Amino acid sequence: MMKKSCILFTAIAVWMLTCVVCHAQNSNDTTGRKWWKEAVVYQIYPRSFKDNNGDGIGDLKGIISKLDYIKSLGVDVVWLNPIYGSPNDDNGYDVSDYRDIMKDFGTMDDFDTLLKGMHARGLKLVMDLVVNHSSDEHEWFKQSRSSRNNPYREYYHWWNAEQGKPPYRYSLFDVNHDAWRYDSLTNAYYLHYFSRKQPDLNWENPKLRNEVYGIMKFWADKGIDGFRLDAFQFAAKDTTFPGFPKGFEKNFTQYYAMQGNLHGYLQEMNREVLSKYNVMSVAEGAGNTFEDAHNLVDADRKELNMAYAFEGADIAKPEGYSVIHLKQVFTKWDSAFAANGWLSVFLANHDQARLISRYGNDKPEFRELSSKMLTTFLMTMRGTPYYYNGDELGMTNAGFTTIDDYRDVQTLNEYQRQKNIGGDIPKYLQRIAFESRDNGRTPFQWNADKNAGFTTGTPWIKVNGNYKTINAARQEKDKNSPLNYFRRIVKLRKDNLALVYGKYTLLDAQNPDAYAYTRELNGKKLLVMLNFRDKPVNTETGIDINKANVLMGNYEHPSKDGKLLPYEAVVYELN
Repeated sequence: MMKKSCILFTAIAVWMLTCVVCHAQNSNDTTGRKWWKEAVVYQIYPRSFKDNNGDGIGDLKGIISKLDYIKSLGVDVVWLNPIYGSPNDDNGYDVSDYRDIMKDFGTMDDFDTLLKGMHARGLKLVMDLVVNHSSDEHEWFKQSRSSRNNPYREYYHWWNAEQGKPPYRYSLFDVNHDAWRYDSLTNAYYLHYFSRKQPDLNWENPKLRNEVYGIMKFWADKGIDGFRLDAFQFAAKDTTFPGFPKGFEKNFTQYYAMQGNLHGYLQEMNREVLSKYNVMSVAEGAGNTFEDAHNLVDADRKELNMAYAFEGADIAKPEGYSVIHLKQVFTKWDSAFAANGWLSVFLANHDQARLISRYGNDKPEFRELSSKMLTTFLMTMRGTPYYYNGDELGMTNAGFTTIDDYRDVQTLNEYQRQKNIGGDIPKYLQRIAFESRDNGRTPFQWNADKNAGFTTGTPWIKVNGNYKTINAARQEKDKNSPLNYFRRIVKLRKDNLALVYGKYTLLDAQNPDAYAYTRELNGKKLLVMLNFRDKPVNTETGIDINKANVLMGNYEHPSKDGKLLPYEAVVYELN
Protein backbone atom coordinates (compact mmCIF):
# COMPACT_ATOMS: atom_id res chain seq x y z
CA MET A 1 0.00 0.00 0.00
CA MET A 2 1.20 3.46 -0.74
CA LYS A 3 3.40 5.15 1.78
CA LYS A 4 4.03 8.75 0.75
CA SER A 5 7.30 8.35 2.53
CA CYS A 6 8.99 11.73 2.74
CA ILE A 7 11.99 9.93 4.20
CA LEU A 8 14.57 12.08 5.99
CA PHE A 9 18.14 11.02 5.62
CA THR A 10 20.76 12.16 8.10
CA ALA A 11 23.66 9.97 6.97
CA ILE A 12 26.98 11.38 8.14
CA ALA A 13 29.46 12.29 5.40
CA VAL A 14 32.37 10.44 7.02
CA TRP A 15 30.27 7.30 7.29
CA MET A 16 29.27 7.61 3.64
CA LEU A 17 32.91 7.95 2.63
CA THR A 18 33.76 4.84 4.61
CA CYS A 19 31.03 2.95 2.75
CA VAL A 20 32.43 4.08 -0.59
CA VAL A 21 35.91 2.86 0.40
CA CYS A 22 34.42 -0.45 1.52
CA HIS A 23 32.66 -0.66 -1.82
CA ALA A 24 35.94 -0.34 -3.67
CA GLN A 25 37.52 -3.00 -1.47
CA ASN A 26 34.64 -5.40 -1.97
CA SER A 27 33.77 -4.69 -5.59
CA ASN A 28 35.21 -8.00 -6.81
CA ASP A 29 33.70 -10.17 -4.07
CA THR A 30 30.87 -12.50 -5.02
CA THR A 31 31.40 -14.94 -2.16
CA GLY A 32 28.10 -13.74 -0.71
CA ARG A 33 26.13 -14.90 -3.73
CA LYS A 34 22.46 -15.55 -2.98
CA TRP A 35 19.66 -16.53 -5.33
CA TRP A 36 17.57 -13.57 -4.22
CA LYS A 37 20.37 -11.15 -5.03
CA GLU A 38 20.64 -12.42 -8.59
CA ALA A 39 16.88 -12.71 -9.13
CA VAL A 40 14.62 -10.43 -11.13
CA VAL A 41 11.30 -10.01 -9.32
CA TYR A 42 8.12 -9.63 -11.37
CA GLN A 43 5.19 -8.20 -9.42
CA ILE A 44 1.69 -9.42 -10.27
CA TYR A 45 -1.42 -7.55 -9.21
CA PRO A 46 -3.82 -10.53 -9.32
CA ARG A 47 -7.04 -8.53 -9.55
CA SER A 48 -5.88 -7.00 -12.83
CA PHE A 49 -3.67 -9.64 -14.43
CA LYS A 50 -5.96 -12.19 -16.11
CA ASP A 51 -9.58 -13.18 -15.49
CA ASN A 52 -10.38 -16.83 -16.11
CA ASN A 53 -14.09 -17.04 -15.26
CA GLY A 54 -15.52 -13.90 -16.83
CA ASP A 55 -16.54 -12.08 -13.66
CA GLY A 56 -14.32 -9.11 -14.50
CA ILE A 57 -11.80 -9.83 -11.74
CA GLY A 58 -8.39 -11.38 -12.26
CA ASP A 59 -7.91 -14.71 -10.51
CA LEU A 60 -5.45 -17.50 -9.77
CA LYS A 61 -6.55 -19.62 -12.71
CA GLY A 62 -5.92 -16.61 -14.90
CA ILE A 63 -2.35 -16.39 -13.62
CA ILE A 64 -1.93 -20.14 -14.13
CA SER A 65 -2.95 -19.71 -17.76
CA LYS A 66 -0.16 -17.18 -18.23
CA LEU A 67 2.71 -18.97 -16.48
CA ASP A 68 4.46 -19.67 -19.77
CA TYR A 69 4.33 -15.97 -20.59
CA ILE A 70 5.81 -15.11 -17.20
CA LYS A 71 8.55 -17.70 -17.67
CA SER A 72 9.32 -16.29 -21.13
CA LEU A 73 10.20 -12.94 -19.56
CA GLY A 74 13.30 -14.46 -17.99
CA VAL A 75 12.29 -13.42 -14.48
CA ASP A 76 12.96 -15.63 -11.47
CA VAL A 77 10.49 -14.57 -8.80
CA VAL A 78 6.84 -13.57 -8.80
CA TRP A 79 5.73 -11.26 -6.02
CA LEU A 80 2.00 -11.76 -5.70
CA ASN A 81 -0.11 -9.06 -4.07
CA PRO A 82 -2.49 -10.34 -1.34
CA ILE A 83 -4.83 -13.17 -2.25
CA TYR A 84 -6.04 -13.98 1.29
CA GLY A 85 -9.62 -13.92 2.48
CA SER A 86 -10.72 -10.28 2.51
CA PRO A 87 -13.81 -8.05 2.25
CA ASN A 88 -11.73 -6.08 -0.24
CA ASP A 89 -11.90 -2.59 1.22
CA ASP A 90 -8.31 -2.01 0.15
CA ASN A 91 -8.00 -4.60 -2.62
CA GLY A 92 -6.89 -7.42 -0.34
CA TYR A 93 -4.69 -5.44 2.02
CA ASP A 94 -7.46 -5.83 4.58
CA VAL A 95 -7.16 -9.50 5.50
CA SER A 96 -10.00 -11.33 7.22
CA ASP A 97 -8.52 -14.84 6.94
CA TYR A 98 -4.77 -15.36 6.54
CA ARG A 99 -5.14 -19.09 5.81
CA ASP A 100 -7.70 -18.90 3.03
CA ILE A 101 -8.02 -17.50 -0.50
CA MET A 102 -10.26 -14.57 -1.40
CA LYS A 103 -13.30 -15.96 -3.22
CA ASP A 104 -12.75 -13.50 -6.07
CA PHE A 105 -9.42 -15.19 -6.75
CA GLY A 106 -10.37 -18.84 -6.42
CA THR A 107 -9.64 -21.64 -3.97
CA MET A 108 -6.73 -23.13 -2.06
CA ASP A 109 -6.62 -25.89 -4.66
CA ASP A 110 -6.09 -23.19 -7.29
CA PHE A 111 -3.26 -21.79 -5.21
CA ASP A 112 -1.61 -25.20 -4.87
CA THR A 113 -1.87 -25.66 -8.64
CA LEU A 114 -0.36 -22.21 -9.20
CA LEU A 115 2.58 -22.88 -6.89
CA LYS A 116 3.22 -26.28 -8.44
CA GLY A 117 3.10 -24.78 -11.93
CA MET A 118 5.52 -22.02 -10.97
CA HIS A 119 8.02 -24.39 -9.38
CA ALA A 120 7.82 -26.71 -12.39
CA ARG A 121 8.97 -23.76 -14.50
CA GLY A 122 11.75 -22.75 -12.14
CA LEU A 123 9.84 -19.73 -10.85
CA LYS A 124 9.69 -18.78 -7.18
CA LEU A 125 6.74 -17.23 -5.37
CA VAL A 126 6.93 -14.42 -2.83
CA MET A 127 3.72 -13.49 -1.01
CA ASP A 128 2.66 -10.29 0.66
CA LEU A 129 2.47 -10.63 4.44
CA VAL A 130 0.01 -7.99 5.64
CA VAL A 131 0.45 -7.93 9.41
CA ASN A 132 0.75 -4.28 10.39
CA HIS A 133 -3.06 -4.46 10.38
CA SER A 134 -5.91 -6.82 9.60
CA SER A 135 -9.45 -6.34 8.38
CA ASP A 136 -12.05 -5.22 10.89
CA GLU A 137 -13.92 -8.31 9.70
CA HIS A 138 -11.18 -10.65 10.93
CA GLU A 139 -12.36 -12.86 13.79
CA TRP A 140 -9.60 -11.45 15.98
CA PHE A 141 -11.05 -7.95 15.68
CA LYS A 142 -14.62 -9.09 16.07
CA GLN A 143 -13.61 -10.66 19.36
CA SER A 144 -11.43 -7.72 20.32
CA ARG A 145 -14.22 -5.17 19.99
CA SER A 146 -16.83 -7.35 21.72
CA SER A 147 -15.60 -6.71 25.25
CA ARG A 148 -12.79 -4.97 27.10
CA ASN A 149 -12.14 -8.28 28.85
CA ASN A 150 -12.02 -10.44 25.75
CA PRO A 151 -8.73 -12.39 25.34
CA TYR A 152 -8.31 -10.83 21.89
CA ARG A 153 -8.62 -7.28 23.18
CA GLU A 154 -4.83 -6.88 23.25
CA TYR A 155 -4.44 -8.03 19.64
CA TYR A 156 -5.22 -4.42 18.66
CA HIS A 157 -4.58 -0.91 19.98
CA TRP A 158 -7.46 0.50 22.04
CA TRP A 159 -7.86 3.79 23.90
CA ASN A 160 -10.72 3.89 26.41
CA ALA A 161 -12.94 6.93 25.95
CA GLU A 162 -13.01 7.83 29.65
CA GLN A 163 -9.33 8.78 29.25
CA GLY A 164 -10.44 11.54 26.91
CA LYS A 165 -9.74 11.78 23.22
CA PRO A 166 -6.48 10.04 22.29
CA PRO A 167 -3.48 12.06 21.02
CA TYR A 168 -3.84 12.72 17.31
CA ARG A 169 -2.47 10.14 14.95
CA TYR A 170 -2.45 10.64 11.19
CA SER A 171 -4.20 8.11 8.96
CA LEU A 172 -3.15 7.79 5.33
CA PHE A 173 -6.53 6.60 4.06
CA ASP A 174 -9.15 7.93 6.47
CA VAL A 175 -11.48 10.55 5.04
CA ASN A 176 -10.52 12.84 7.94
CA HIS A 177 -6.92 11.60 8.20
CA ASP A 178 -7.72 10.62 11.80
CA ALA A 179 -6.22 7.27 12.80
CA TRP A 180 -8.43 6.83 15.88
CA ARG A 181 -11.92 5.47 15.26
CA TYR A 182 -14.54 5.56 18.01
CA ASP A 183 -16.38 2.28 18.62
CA SER A 184 -19.46 2.59 20.82
CA LEU A 185 -19.67 -1.11 21.66
CA THR A 186 -16.96 -0.79 24.31
CA ASN A 187 -16.79 3.03 24.46
CA ALA A 188 -13.24 3.09 23.10
CA TYR A 189 -11.16 4.14 20.11
CA TYR A 190 -9.13 1.75 17.95
CA LEU A 191 -6.06 2.70 15.93
CA HIS A 192 -5.88 2.46 12.14
CA TYR A 193 -2.96 3.99 10.24
CA PHE A 194 -4.75 3.15 6.99
CA SER A 195 -8.49 2.81 6.38
CA ARG A 196 -11.11 2.49 9.13
CA LYS A 197 -11.53 -1.12 8.07
CA GLN A 198 -7.83 -1.83 8.70
CA PRO A 199 -7.23 -1.77 12.47
CA ASP A 200 -3.56 -1.94 13.44
CA LEU A 201 -2.33 -5.10 15.11
CA ASN A 202 -0.61 -4.90 18.48
CA TRP A 203 2.86 -6.33 17.96
CA GLU A 204 3.70 -5.69 21.59
CA ASN A 205 1.50 -8.71 22.39
CA PRO A 206 3.52 -11.98 22.20
CA LYS A 207 0.35 -13.96 21.51
CA LEU A 208 -0.28 -11.89 18.39
CA ARG A 209 3.32 -12.39 17.25
CA ASN A 210 3.01 -16.16 17.68
CA GLU A 211 -0.18 -16.09 15.62
CA VAL A 212 1.73 -14.36 12.81
CA TYR A 213 4.62 -16.82 12.97
CA GLY A 214 2.10 -19.64 12.70
CA ILE A 215 0.61 -18.03 9.60
CA MET A 216 4.06 -17.68 8.06
CA LYS A 217 4.86 -21.33 8.75
CA PHE A 218 1.56 -22.35 7.17
CA TRP A 219 2.54 -20.75 3.87
CA ALA A 220 6.23 -21.66 4.07
CA ASP A 221 5.27 -25.29 4.64
CA LYS A 222 3.23 -25.09 1.45
CA GLY A 223 6.49 -24.27 -0.29
CA ILE A 224 6.38 -20.55 -1.01
CA ASP A 225 9.75 -18.89 -1.46
CA GLY A 226 9.52 -15.64 0.44
CA PHE A 227 7.63 -12.89 2.22
CA ARG A 228 7.25 -9.20 1.52
CA LEU A 229 6.23 -7.55 4.81
CA ASP A 230 3.69 -4.89 3.96
CA ALA A 231 3.95 -1.62 5.90
CA PHE A 232 6.03 -3.40 8.49
CA GLN A 233 8.20 -0.41 9.33
CA PHE A 234 5.09 0.92 11.11
CA ALA A 235 4.25 -2.25 13.08
CA ALA A 236 5.84 -1.34 16.43
CA LYS A 237 4.29 1.54 18.37
CA ASP A 238 4.88 3.40 21.61
CA THR A 239 1.71 2.16 23.28
CA THR A 240 1.67 5.06 25.74
CA PHE A 241 0.77 7.12 22.64
CA PRO A 242 2.52 10.37 23.56
CA GLY A 243 1.51 13.56 21.83
CA PHE A 244 3.37 14.43 18.64
CA PRO A 245 4.34 17.96 17.53
CA LYS A 246 1.77 19.87 15.52
CA GLY A 247 2.23 19.20 11.82
CA PHE A 248 4.08 15.90 12.35
CA GLU A 249 1.97 14.32 9.61
CA LYS A 250 3.99 16.21 7.00
CA ASN A 251 6.83 13.84 7.87
CA PHE A 252 4.95 11.07 9.61
CA THR A 253 7.54 8.35 8.93
CA GLN A 254 9.86 10.10 11.38
CA TYR A 255 7.33 9.30 14.10
CA TYR A 256 5.85 6.07 12.75
CA ALA A 257 8.76 4.11 11.29
CA MET A 258 11.16 1.87 13.19
CA GLN A 259 9.66 2.57 16.60
CA GLY A 260 9.80 0.53 19.79
CA ASN A 261 11.14 -3.01 19.62
CA LEU A 262 10.63 -3.52 15.90
CA HIS A 263 14.08 -5.02 15.41
CA GLY A 264 13.56 -7.35 18.33
CA TYR A 265 10.36 -8.60 16.70
CA LEU A 266 12.15 -9.14 13.39
CA GLN A 267 14.96 -11.03 15.09
CA GLU A 268 12.35 -13.18 16.81
CA MET A 269 10.60 -13.72 13.43
CA ASN A 270 13.92 -14.74 11.94
CA ARG A 271 14.58 -17.26 14.72
CA GLU A 272 11.07 -18.68 14.68
CA VAL A 273 10.42 -18.75 10.92
CA LEU A 274 12.77 -17.19 8.38
CA SER A 275 15.92 -19.05 9.45
CA LYS A 276 14.12 -22.37 9.16
CA TYR A 277 13.24 -22.02 5.47
CA ASN A 278 15.12 -21.09 2.29
CA VAL A 279 13.02 -17.97 1.77
CA MET A 280 13.76 -14.38 0.84
CA SER A 281 12.41 -11.58 2.99
CA VAL A 282 11.90 -7.91 2.34
CA ALA A 283 10.23 -5.18 4.37
CA GLU A 284 8.26 -2.42 2.74
CA GLY A 285 9.90 0.79 3.86
CA ALA A 286 13.37 1.34 5.24
CA GLY A 287 12.87 3.85 8.03
CA ASN A 288 14.27 7.33 8.27
CA THR A 289 18.03 6.89 7.95
CA PHE A 290 20.59 4.58 6.38
CA GLU A 291 21.23 3.23 9.86
CA ASP A 292 17.57 2.24 10.07
CA ALA A 293 17.82 0.43 6.75
CA HIS A 294 21.05 -1.33 7.68
CA ASN A 295 19.53 -2.50 10.93
CA LEU A 296 16.88 -4.26 8.87
CA VAL A 297 19.14 -6.07 6.43
CA ASP A 298 22.73 -6.43 7.59
CA ALA A 299 23.31 -10.19 7.66
CA ASP A 300 24.92 -10.28 11.11
CA ARG A 301 21.73 -8.89 12.67
CA LYS A 302 19.66 -11.84 11.45
CA GLU A 303 16.54 -9.91 10.49
CA LEU A 304 15.64 -9.56 6.78
CA ASN A 305 17.36 -9.97 3.41
CA MET A 306 16.73 -6.65 1.73
CA ALA A 307 15.25 -3.20 2.14
CA TYR A 308 12.56 -1.71 -0.08
CA ALA A 309 13.11 2.03 0.24
CA PHE A 310 10.82 4.62 -1.33
CA GLU A 311 13.00 7.68 -1.82
CA GLY A 312 13.71 6.92 -5.48
CA ALA A 313 10.11 6.05 -6.29
CA ASP A 314 8.82 9.25 -4.69
CA ILE A 315 10.83 11.66 -6.87
CA ALA A 316 8.47 12.02 -9.82
CA LYS A 317 5.93 14.82 -9.55
CA PRO A 318 3.29 16.21 -11.95
CA GLU A 319 5.56 19.17 -12.66
CA GLY A 320 8.50 16.88 -13.47
CA TYR A 321 11.63 15.88 -11.62
CA SER A 322 15.34 16.55 -11.53
CA VAL A 323 17.58 13.94 -13.15
CA ILE A 324 20.43 15.16 -10.96
CA HIS A 325 18.28 14.49 -7.89
CA LEU A 326 17.46 11.01 -9.21
CA LYS A 327 21.17 10.29 -9.64
CA GLN A 328 21.98 11.61 -6.19
CA VAL A 329 19.35 9.42 -4.54
CA PHE A 330 20.34 6.18 -6.23
CA THR A 331 24.06 6.89 -5.85
CA LYS A 332 23.61 7.69 -2.17
CA TRP A 333 21.76 4.44 -1.49
CA ASP A 334 24.27 2.39 -3.47
CA SER A 335 27.20 3.89 -1.56
CA ALA A 336 25.54 3.32 1.79
CA PHE A 337 25.01 -0.39 1.05
CA ALA A 338 28.29 -1.07 -0.71
CA ALA A 339 29.79 -3.26 2.01
CA ASN A 340 26.80 -4.71 3.88
CA GLY A 341 23.13 -5.29 3.27
CA TRP A 342 21.17 -5.45 0.05
CA LEU A 343 18.66 -3.21 -1.69
CA SER A 344 15.60 -3.47 -3.89
CA VAL A 345 15.76 -1.44 -7.11
CA PHE A 346 12.42 -0.18 -8.42
CA LEU A 347 10.51 2.84 -9.67
CA ALA A 348 6.98 1.44 -9.84
CA ASN A 349 4.60 -0.97 -8.12
CA HIS A 350 0.90 -1.38 -7.32
CA ASP A 351 1.03 1.75 -5.14
CA GLN A 352 2.36 3.99 -7.89
CA ALA A 353 1.08 5.32 -11.18
CA ARG A 354 2.67 3.85 -14.29
CA LEU A 355 6.44 3.89 -14.65
CA ILE A 356 6.54 5.44 -18.10
CA SER A 357 4.01 8.18 -17.31
CA ARG A 358 5.97 9.25 -14.23
CA TYR A 359 9.62 8.79 -15.19
CA GLY A 360 9.53 8.51 -18.98
CA ASN A 361 7.38 9.95 -21.73
CA ASP A 362 4.07 8.36 -22.71
CA LYS A 363 3.62 10.37 -25.89
CA PRO A 364 3.41 7.98 -28.89
CA GLU A 365 6.71 9.13 -30.41
CA PHE A 366 8.69 8.55 -27.20
CA ARG A 367 6.75 5.88 -25.33
CA GLU A 368 8.68 2.82 -26.47
CA LEU A 369 12.07 4.52 -26.35
CA SER A 370 11.62 5.83 -22.83
CA SER A 371 10.16 2.50 -21.68
CA LYS A 372 13.29 0.70 -22.87
CA MET A 373 15.53 3.34 -21.32
CA LEU A 374 13.89 2.99 -17.90
CA THR A 375 14.05 -0.80 -18.12
CA THR A 376 17.75 -0.53 -18.90
CA PHE A 377 18.25 1.57 -15.79
CA LEU A 378 16.42 -0.85 -13.51
CA MET A 379 18.26 -3.88 -14.88
CA THR A 380 21.75 -2.40 -14.65
CA MET A 381 21.78 -1.08 -11.08
CA ARG A 382 23.15 -2.93 -8.06
CA GLY A 383 20.42 -4.59 -6.04
CA THR A 384 17.47 -6.86 -6.78
CA PRO A 385 15.25 -5.32 -9.49
CA TYR A 386 11.49 -5.34 -8.91
CA TYR A 387 9.47 -4.90 -12.08
CA TYR A 388 5.72 -4.30 -12.13
CA ASN A 389 3.43 -6.23 -14.47
CA GLY A 390 2.56 -4.35 -17.63
CA ASP A 391 5.62 -2.12 -17.53
CA GLU A 392 7.34 -4.57 -19.89
CA LEU A 393 4.76 -3.41 -22.46
CA GLY A 394 5.15 0.27 -21.68
CA MET A 395 1.61 0.48 -20.30
CA THR A 396 0.67 4.07 -19.46
CA ASN A 397 -1.51 5.96 -17.01
CA ALA A 398 -5.23 5.37 -17.43
CA GLY A 399 -6.34 8.82 -18.59
CA PHE A 400 -9.26 8.91 -16.14
CA THR A 401 -11.11 12.22 -16.07
CA THR A 402 -13.90 11.64 -13.55
CA ILE A 403 -13.89 10.35 -9.98
CA ASP A 404 -16.36 7.67 -11.06
CA ASP A 405 -13.54 5.91 -12.92
CA TYR A 406 -11.53 5.33 -9.74
CA ARG A 407 -11.83 2.40 -7.33
CA ASP A 408 -9.00 3.00 -4.84
CA VAL A 409 -10.09 3.68 -1.25
CA GLN A 410 -7.32 6.22 -0.73
CA THR A 411 -8.22 8.18 -3.86
CA LEU A 412 -11.95 8.12 -3.15
CA ASN A 413 -11.62 9.11 0.52
CA GLU A 414 -9.31 11.98 -0.29
CA TYR A 415 -11.76 13.16 -2.95
CA GLN A 416 -14.52 13.20 -0.33
CA ARG A 417 -12.24 15.05 2.07
CA GLN A 418 -11.49 17.70 -0.54
CA LYS A 419 -15.23 18.15 -1.06
CA ASN A 420 -15.78 18.40 2.69
CA ILE A 421 -13.17 21.12 3.15
CA GLY A 422 -14.06 23.04 -0.01
CA GLY A 423 -10.90 22.01 -1.82
CA ASP A 424 -10.04 22.62 -5.45
CA ILE A 425 -11.69 19.56 -7.06
CA PRO A 426 -10.45 20.14 -10.64
CA LYS A 427 -6.91 20.48 -9.29
CA TYR A 428 -7.33 17.28 -7.27
CA LEU A 429 -8.60 15.38 -10.32
CA GLN A 430 -5.64 16.66 -12.29
CA ARG A 431 -3.24 15.46 -9.60
CA ILE A 432 -4.71 11.98 -9.26
CA ALA A 433 -4.73 11.57 -13.03
CA PHE A 434 -0.95 11.65 -12.67
CA GLU A 435 -0.38 9.87 -9.37
CA SER A 436 -3.36 7.73 -8.29
CA ARG A 437 -2.59 4.10 -7.59
CA ASP A 438 -5.42 3.08 -9.91
CA ASN A 439 -3.26 4.14 -12.87
CA GLY A 440 -1.12 1.09 -12.20
CA ARG A 441 -4.09 -1.20 -11.55
CA THR A 442 -5.92 -1.13 -14.85
CA PRO A 443 -6.18 -4.56 -16.50
CA PHE A 444 -3.16 -6.09 -18.19
CA GLN A 445 -3.34 -5.52 -21.94
CA TRP A 446 -3.01 -8.95 -23.50
CA ASN A 447 -4.34 -8.31 -26.99
CA ALA A 448 -6.56 -6.06 -29.13
CA ASP A 449 -9.74 -8.01 -28.40
CA LYS A 450 -12.54 -6.62 -26.24
CA ASN A 451 -11.29 -5.57 -22.78
CA ALA A 452 -7.72 -6.18 -23.97
CA GLY A 453 -8.21 -9.92 -23.58
CA PHE A 454 -8.31 -9.51 -19.81
CA THR A 455 -11.91 -10.66 -19.32
CA THR A 456 -15.03 -11.68 -21.22
CA GLY A 457 -17.10 -9.85 -18.60
CA THR A 458 -17.18 -6.29 -17.31
CA PRO A 459 -13.77 -5.33 -15.84
CA TRP A 460 -13.73 -4.26 -12.20
CA ILE A 461 -11.92 -1.13 -13.37
CA LYS A 462 -11.78 0.34 -16.87
CA VAL A 463 -9.26 -0.95 -19.37
CA ASN A 464 -6.89 1.72 -20.66
CA GLY A 465 -8.23 3.02 -23.96
CA ASN A 466 -4.89 2.53 -25.73
CA TYR A 467 -4.96 -1.27 -25.46
CA LYS A 468 -5.35 -1.81 -29.20
CA THR A 469 -1.98 -0.15 -29.71
CA ILE A 470 -0.25 -1.34 -26.53
CA ASN A 471 -0.68 -5.06 -25.92
CA ALA A 472 1.37 -8.21 -25.48
CA ALA A 473 0.16 -10.01 -28.61
CA ARG A 474 1.24 -7.15 -30.85
CA GLN A 475 4.61 -6.82 -29.16
CA GLU A 476 5.34 -10.55 -29.36
CA LYS A 477 5.49 -10.15 -33.14
CA ASP A 478 7.86 -7.17 -33.04
CA LYS A 479 11.47 -8.03 -32.24
CA ASN A 480 12.11 -4.39 -31.30
CA SER A 481 9.12 -4.02 -28.96
CA PRO A 482 9.50 -3.04 -25.29
CA LEU A 483 8.45 -6.59 -24.39
CA ASN A 484 11.23 -8.24 -26.35
CA TYR A 485 13.70 -5.59 -25.24
CA PHE A 486 12.81 -6.47 -21.64
CA ARG A 487 13.60 -10.13 -22.29
CA ARG A 488 16.98 -9.24 -23.77
CA ILE A 489 18.02 -6.89 -20.98
CA VAL A 490 17.05 -9.47 -18.33
CA LYS A 491 19.26 -12.00 -20.12
CA LEU A 492 22.07 -9.46 -20.29
CA ARG A 493 21.86 -9.01 -16.52
CA LYS A 494 21.95 -12.74 -15.93
CA ASP A 495 24.92 -13.16 -18.27
CA ASN A 496 26.92 -10.42 -16.53
CA LEU A 497 27.37 -10.74 -12.78
CA ALA A 498 28.99 -7.31 -12.89
CA LEU A 499 25.45 -5.94 -13.24
CA VAL A 500 24.47 -7.71 -10.01
CA TYR A 501 27.47 -7.45 -7.71
CA GLY A 502 29.81 -5.07 -9.51
CA LYS A 503 31.14 -1.79 -8.17
CA TYR A 504 28.98 1.17 -9.21
CA THR A 505 30.63 4.48 -10.13
CA LEU A 506 28.63 7.55 -11.15
CA LEU A 507 29.98 9.59 -14.08
CA ASP A 508 29.11 13.07 -15.36
CA ALA A 509 27.30 13.70 -12.08
CA GLN A 510 26.16 17.26 -12.83
CA ASN A 511 24.68 16.50 -16.23
CA PRO A 512 21.03 17.60 -15.89
CA ASP A 513 19.77 15.30 -18.66
CA ALA A 514 21.80 12.11 -18.76
CA TYR A 515 22.69 9.36 -16.28
CA ALA A 516 25.98 7.50 -16.82
CA TYR A 517 27.77 4.96 -14.63
CA THR A 518 30.11 2.00 -14.74
CA ARG A 519 29.78 -1.44 -13.19
CA GLU A 520 32.98 -3.38 -12.50
CA LEU A 521 33.64 -6.93 -11.35
CA ASN A 522 36.64 -9.25 -11.68
CA GLY A 523 38.30 -7.12 -14.32
CA LYS A 524 35.14 -6.69 -16.38
CA LYS A 525 33.88 -3.15 -16.79
CA LEU A 526 30.55 -2.08 -18.25
CA LEU A 527 29.39 1.44 -19.04
CA VAL A 528 25.72 2.43 -18.98
CA MET A 529 24.56 5.67 -20.58
CA LEU A 530 20.95 6.88 -20.35
CA ASN A 531 19.26 9.97 -21.77
CA PHE A 532 16.23 10.95 -19.68
CA ARG A 533 15.13 13.71 -22.09
CA ASP A 534 13.14 14.03 -25.32
CA LYS A 535 16.05 15.81 -27.01
CA PRO A 536 19.64 14.87 -27.94
CA VAL A 537 22.11 15.36 -25.09
CA ASN A 538 25.88 15.20 -24.72
CA THR A 539 27.62 13.23 -22.01
CA GLU A 540 31.13 13.71 -20.64
CA THR A 541 32.20 10.44 -19.06
CA GLY A 542 35.94 10.75 -19.59
CA ILE A 543 35.88 7.33 -21.26
CA ASP A 544 36.81 6.71 -24.89
CA ILE A 545 34.00 4.52 -26.18
CA ASN A 546 35.07 4.40 -29.83
CA LYS A 547 36.39 0.87 -29.38
CA ALA A 548 33.84 -0.21 -26.78
CA ASN A 549 31.63 -3.19 -27.52
CA VAL A 550 27.92 -2.37 -27.54
CA LEU A 551 26.05 -5.01 -25.55
CA MET A 552 22.59 -3.43 -25.64
CA GLY A 553 20.89 -0.35 -26.98
CA ASN A 554 17.40 0.90 -27.73
CA TYR A 555 18.36 2.45 -31.09
CA GLU A 556 19.36 0.51 -34.21
CA HIS A 557 22.67 2.36 -34.30
CA PRO A 558 23.75 3.10 -30.69
CA SER A 559 25.84 6.12 -29.87
CA LYS A 560 29.61 5.73 -30.12
CA ASP A 561 30.59 9.30 -29.28
CA GLY A 562 28.71 10.17 -26.10
CA LYS A 563 25.98 12.05 -27.96
CA LEU A 564 22.70 10.42 -27.01
CA LEU A 565 19.49 10.64 -29.00
CA PRO A 566 16.16 11.23 -27.19
CA TYR A 567 15.68 8.63 -24.45
CA GLU A 568 18.63 6.64 -25.75
CA ALA A 569 20.03 3.83 -23.59
CA VAL A 570 23.31 2.05 -24.29
CA VAL A 571 25.25 -0.60 -22.38
CA TYR A 572 28.90 -0.99 -23.39
CA GLU A 573 31.62 -3.44 -22.47
CA LEU A 574 34.86 -1.51 -22.12
CA ASN A 575 38.14 -2.92 -23.40
